[in-house]
Amino acid sequence: MLLALIPHSTTMATTFDYDDAPSRHDELTGLDGYDPNFVPDSVKSFVTHLYRHIREKNVYDIYEMYETSFQTLSDRFFKDIPWPSVDAVANYVDNDHVFCLLYREMWFRHLYARLSPTLKQRIDSWDNYCSLFQVVLHGVVNMQLPNQWLWDMVDEFVYQFQSFCQYRAKMKNKTEQEIALLRQFDQAWNVYGVLNFLQALVEKSMIIQILEREKEGLEQFMFLYVDAIHEFNKILLYIYKTKQYHQKSPQYEQILKKNEQMYALLAICLFLCPQVKLIDETVNVQLREKYGEKMARMQRYDNEAFAIYDELFSYACPKFISPSAPSFEEPLVNYNQDAYRLQLKLFIYEVKQQQLLSGVRTFLKVYSAISVGKLANYMEVDEPTLRTILMTYKHKTHAVDSEGKIISNADVDFYIDDDMIHVVDTKPVRQYGDYFLRQIVKLEGVINDMDRIRLE
Repeated sequence: MLLALIPHSTTMATTFDYDDAPSRHDELTGLDGYDPNFVPDSVKSFVTHLYRHIREKNVYDIYEMYETSFQTLSDRFFKDIPWPSVDAVANYVDNDHVFCLLYREMWFRHLYARLSPTLKQRIDSWDNYCSLFQVVLHGVVNMQLPNQWLWDMVDEFVYQFQSFCQYRAKMKNKTEQEIALLRQFDQAWNVYGVLNFLQALVEKSMIIQILEREKEGLEQFMFLYVDAIHEFNKILLYIYKTKQYHQKSPQYEQILKKNEQMYALLAICLFLCPQVKLIDETVNVQLREKYGEKMARMQRYDNEAFAIYDELFSYACPKFISPSAPSFEEPLVNYNQDAYRLQLKLFIYEVKQQQLLSGVRTFLKVYSAISVGKLANYMEVDEPTLRTILMTYKHKTHAVDSEGKIISNADVDFYIDDDMIHVVDTKPVRQYGDYFLRQIVKLEGVINDMDRIRLE
């Protein structure tokens, strides 16, 4: 079975000298274009060494070759063409079935990243994942792969399913041959097949226990804005501190894009659950620089504010899919945006509900206690309507934590005693220790820089 990453071995990572390989693009592809059977010497060296490290369970060396060598060769020789076919390299790895499946998984991932796969290639990639996951789930394979590769494998599987659903939904310009192929291979990237593989992988992990708790009602994922803010804060702070170390990574551009998308989602979360005290000072400064002006306009209840929510949601949301197969009958129309439009509609509906509650929050921040009648008069509604609004506020600002307890996400909370509304003081306790620790770390950094200057 594929196992998790074990501690790094003391073996040094294998390095390769690529200078002996062709440096010109046309030497690789040939004058007549891409030749799938041509295997450069560097690729021969790569596959033979990777195969040997997998057989010998040298996880550290596998990771270096997967994360570094594969990307180096791709950037140098395969920027806009596929890697050599699996049939061309099979002889160099003893025609090992499992290694060929792993190679094809990387081959298709490179194809999706650098080129536009054809329908046939999308179907072939599905077949390869089916064979690979069958080996993983049911075979007896005595090897170990790095966690990063295992994660990327599942992540790419979900991405290609999403990509296929988007591709399939664009029926308007499909040719007769493409429609015939879709009919013939109607089980390729079938939603039930995809979910069955994912469920089987889930059952091999501890996450099944979490899902069972959610099914029993002990754990829910509605309105967990505080948890989302916590996680965004941790991830964004980590990226801020470490992004300079990833500049040479092939995923660097993707990291920066996800970083920007998470700031957009954080801005939305802080409107739906105003808990600025939960985010680090550094993240808060970055957030205000990027979205300070828009966040101020988001407080208004008008079309301009809703347009900003639309913009941020559309920029940062996942690529929602319609998993059902399309109609192959005339007229052919595109419906790949239908799922996105539905999610956007539901999101804007939630935002409008939250906007109506902003008036309640404004008044509650001013008073420590106020009668229901007085607040109703201020908000220009009758008392029954106000009580409905207050119940809605409670519903929208409460969630169930991991232990099944109801918790409040509100920055301003209250309770009603007879006809009096009592505001609960939710001022956060200042964490002076965290502030001083951050300053100490900064001071140590300055001292280290000064020591370095003296040594030079």
